[in-house]
Amino acid sequence: MMAAVEPPYEVERRAEHAARPGFRITELQISKTQKVPWHYHTNVRDTFYVLQGELRIFLQDPKEEVRLKPGESFVCRPRRPHLVTNAGETSATFLVLQGIGEYDFVLLVKPK
Repeated sequence: MMAAVEPPYEVERRAEHAARPGFRITELQISKTQKVPWHYHTNVRDTFYVLQGELRIFLQDPKEEVRLKPGESFVCRPRRPHLVTNAGETSATFLVLQGIGEYDFVLLVKPK
């Protein structure tokens, strides 16, 4: 069994609800100042589902911005760079369903 790899960013709360080979469900809570930095996944798609608060997702290839409220979802295909921020004044809680395939987290570093 593979050890869980902690992503390189801080959140208020992180809970893993399911982890099977090739699929996982994670619940994240981010404050109004926290974000999930620019990254992509080689093989898995991210499906975001908002439970509380509001999310703002920035995407590349093509460039796009998506806003989600509770009950709304969005799917980001593999290899599509994305950044997740809190779009509200309170904490945002959301589920990320990842699969099907081997999980990785490829951080994008912007040149200065």
